Amino acid sequence: MKYHKIPHSNLEVSQIGLGTMTFGEQNTEAEAHSQLDFALERGINLIDTAEMYPVPPKAETQGLTEAYIGSWLKKSGKRDQVILATKVAGPRNVPHIRDNMALDWRNIHEAVENSLERLQTDYIDLYQLHWPQRETNCFGKLNYPYPDTNTGVTLTDSLEALAELVRAGKIRYIGLSNETPWGVMSFLRLAEKHDLPRVVTIQNPYNLLNRSFEVGLAEISHYEGVKLLAYSPMAFGTLSGKYLNGKKPDGARCSLFDRFVRYFTPQGVAATEAYVKVARKHGLDPAQMALAFVNQQPFNASTLIGATSLSQLEANIDSLSVELSADVLADLEQVGITYSNPCP
Repeated sequence: MKYHKIPHSNLEVSQIGLGTMTFGEQNTEAEAHSQLDFALERGINLIDTAEMYPVPPKAETQGLTEAYIGSWLKKSGKRDQVILATKVAGPRNVPHIRDNMALDWRNIHEAVENSLERLQTDYIDLYQLHWPQRETNCFGKLNYPYPDTNTGVTLTDSLEALAELVRAGKIRYIGLSNETPWGVMSFLRLAEKHDLPRVVTIQNPYNLLNRSFEVGLAEISHYEGVKLLAYSPMAFGTLSGKYLNGKKPDGARCSLFDRFVRYFTPQGVAATEAYVKVARKHGLDPAQMALAFVNQQPFNASTLIGATSLSQLEANIDSLSVELSADVLADLEQVGITYSNPCP
């Protein structure tokens, strides 16, 4: 396993991190514990979750993912061996979590207390805002909506709520997720201006079908040291090629749930076919090639993988041993030019 030091922090995270949003939906508690055991054996130390998980989000399952991790932490006694990251849900989409969802003092403090209880720990290493308070381009949305800027909750409000939890020792560091370049730079500016906690990471989607991080956020990462925790590195598993030609594998996420359509546009499918051909041409496993591409990006601190079986988890971790040659990278770049960001 390789590890990366997160600038402006004492965190050193594994190049591969374990995403856990299947725990409580596609994976049982026992299966979740097996994945966590195996991940640690292979050197993974970053465990990423969220109060909203599992996905798809439902009132009857909300919080199960954190609870499964918490029962594993209690049973294993390995809290000091992991970097535990979780998230507070923003407004919209999940009203079943709390009334009047917002990224304000009440919601953030209540979310942290509930997560600590489910996770059976006294502190969270990295606490992330799951998505912005404001309406903006995230979750694949384009065409900026020019919303009313008065949301009732400012970025400073969120930072001040987080600062109090940092001072209390319940959070070590803070991060963002599904954020834009303007959002990241605004949080950094406000933190410096008001002596509030500095954002140290951003968790956004990044994969061969969605390289939008490179447009503005990569430069911020380079100059400001806000490193990426890349989620959806295989584009919901589509880059493995298992969904091509209309296939719907039994038990696969995109077979089970209709909500996962982001990477199934005509251009996305055509690009996936082209990327799989590149892998076959060079004798590579398509899934491992896709992960290796994300692993090798200089702005990426950790690639968050999700799996429903130990065999999938092992294969994904083994992408660390795949070094993409100049010829492979050239072929990937050619596909990227032909199909430029088909699924942002």
